[in-house]
Amino acid sequence: MEKEKLNRINELARLSKERELTQDEKAEQAALRQEYINEIRLSFGAMLDNTVIQYPDGSRKSLKKDK
Repeated sequence: MEKEKLNRINELARLSKERELTQDEKAEQAALRQEYINEIRLSFGAMLDNTVIQYPDGSRKSLKKDK
């Protein structure tokens, strides 16, 4: 996610503590948060796809889901 979008998420969060957000600001905040969550999920999924568990007997098993 671009730095500008992260800054806008933080700016809206600060504004919401000071005053009530407008409907447009609330919609923008919800959209930005959803985009951020989707990117985190993709990143975490990619990390898990590259993770393996090594058992004491030396065998290894990937966490990648079989499709």
